[in-house]
Amino acid sequence: MVYHGNEVIRSANLASTIFTPIPIYFLSLNYTRLQFRNGVEDSVSFRIAGNQVKKMSHNHPPHSGYGNIPVSEVYWNLVSKADKKFSKIRDLPYYQRTRYDTYFYKVFKVYTQLWKFQQENRQKLVEAGIKRWEIGEIASRIGQLYFGQYMRTGEANYLAESYIFYEAILTREYFKDGLYQDVSLASKQLRFFARFLTVCLVSNRREMVYQLVNQLKMLLDECRRTFQETDFKEWKIVIQEIMKFLKADTAFMNLRPLRYSVVLDLHPDCLPHVTDVKRKLRLKDALVCSYHPNEVKFAELTLDTFRMLQNLEWEPSGSFYQANLATSTGLGSGAGQNGASGPSRVNQDITDPTLPPNPRKAILFRPSVTHFMAVLGTVCEELPSDGILLIYLSASGNSSHVISSPTRAGSSIGYTESLVRGIQYHSINSDSTPTSTGSDSAESADHSGYAADCLHIGPHGPGGGMNCIYPSDILPFTRRPLFLIVDSDNSKPFKAMSGAEKGERAAILLSPVTSPTVESSQRSSGSLFTSFLTTPIQTFALLVGFSGYDVEKDLANRGEQLLQSSINKLGSLLAAADSLDPVWAQILTDPFLRRLLLRFIFCRAVLSLFAPSMDKIGCLPECMPCLPEVMSPMGSACQEVVLKVANLFGVTNKFILSKGTLPADDSTEKTGST
Repeated sequence: MVYHGNEVIRSANLASTIFTPIPIYFLSLNYTRLQFRNGVEDSVSFRIAGNQVKKMSHNHPPHSGYGNIPVSEVYWNLVSKADKKFSKIRDLPYYQRTRYDTYFYKVFKVYTQLWKFQQENRQKLVEAGIKRWEIGEIASRIGQLYFGQYMRTGEANYLAESYIFYEAILTREYFKDGLYQDVSLASKQLRFFARFLTVCLVSNRREMVYQLVNQLKMLLDECRRTFQETDFKEWKIVIQEIMKFLKADTAFMNLRPLRYSVVLDLHPDCLPHVTDVKRKLRLKDALVCSYHPNEVKFAELTLDTFRMLQNLEWEPSGSFYQANLATSTGLGSGAGQNGASGPSRVNQDITDPTLPPNPRKAILFRPSVTHFMAVLGTVCEELPSDGILLIYLSASGNSSHVISSPTRAGSSIGYTESLVRGIQYHSINSDSTPTSTGSDSAESADHSGYAADCLHIGPHGPGGGMNCIYPSDILPFTRRPLFLIVDSDNSKPFKAMSGAEKGERAAILLSPVTSPTVESSQRSSGSLFTSFLTTPIQTFALLVGFSGYDVEKDLANRGEQLLQSSINKLGSLLAAADSLDPVWAQILTDPFLRRLLLRFIFCRAVLSLFAPSMDKIGCLPECMPCLPEVMSPMGSACQEVVLKVANLFGVTNKFILSKGTLPADDSTEKTGST
């Protein structure tokens, strides 16, 4: 994701360009560290190349080393230097691990000098005419740098540092003076709110999100009264986006951290041992791409991407997580999620040195196919020998070739034949030759000229073929280990990748091509499949008719605990299975991939046994290679898990189970009502 660091809007679409993060990749805390500490503006420490820089003694000249040059001139020279380096970083690509280390070291070094200089010479600079908003702009740039670095590395420390700087700007009201006399200053404040909103969303500080949304609305209303409305018309879109996002991402969907919590999830040291595994792969990199027309998003962060991003990280403050999400019996309010909110969480030591680092992630929003391929190729090239790359694709396919609601196994024949023709027409095996006839080739493409076996990662229209991803586009990268998740109404063509890999067999999870009707009147926006992979118990509740507002806190907590213990049992059975394919065996030691796979198994079991979707092939997810028979949705192990959860929510009548499957003899696992 690319943050446009300067204050010039280079695109008409303000909502999708103005506050995405600067591409920062590799900047160790050993290079530079800037911090507000204890909420005191003049108490800032720096760390450059591992050496602590002490605040300059007042016994020395305030700008020693600059001779007789006026303080204001030194300051503006530093500002100009910082601006130039900031612009260079903005234009750098946001992939490749270490190529641009020097650039980031230099930009942080100059901002260290600038920040330190303005602190030590604040009074003289004020006398020379420096404005408070200019100090705020420096702090905002530093916050952007930290957040961009977090987006690339996933390190929680960078996210916390970004929040600290943005919060300091908010509390000190750097942009307040003259706000309604200068339209450019008002624009800076609006951009600040939008950027800070993104930081708060990703760090799950929901109370601050609601506070910022209210302030953003009030500021926009006042600006529209004071200035010409045309200057701010696109900010209406920004507010509409964040309101839709918050409506979809409710407190119920966040009843527990989406990130991997060592308090709630199985600790990595306690994962079941997998016998006879030749190698153990670790998730080192992830490429996350999502595009659907009219999807819920804020800036360039879609709802599906937002959930998957968190799902691939450690919960930074797991030991501080509080199970009580709300004081009321319902979970519908927007108050505190993922723990307590407020400055106290940020100021804690939130890293656990015993845990491995978060996987590095590249978040792509509406990329061209050539850009997608360039990023994918670079990440594969730099993947460590013990690493595996996760590719998450959430996009629409070609609906004219996808059945909308198959009712029986036989109804999928036409769909399967269509896929076969499509695969033959656009062969994914370089050693094979297309065998389709001319008429078959014509049938494999729709009337608009797009082949049936692709995903659209950008808008349709003239030249829209540049936005199509085919299975054959990904096959060359199977020379490295891949874990592929395809969430689409046209996911089935990617089945053909299995067995056609170029070196490493890929682990593939495919979504249903159509979803069963969600009975809840308060439907979750975003993909049902992705929701199952990231928030399984909440998605189950929505599927069977709960809205989230009618789920009591105690029931939600018991459901989460029951599902977690049940999934752990499935994980032990899977690890011990004799017929476990090596593709799955080698990833079960990675906590992130293991959790995704087990949640997939739960999702498949639920949809296979759910009465409205049972026997409807299009409603069922698939995986390649096949899992052991013990993980079959019709097997006793999976049916028992579904029955326990259904019994807890009092909805066993909505599932069709084998006669021999009995609920657990535990009265605490039943609500007594639906």
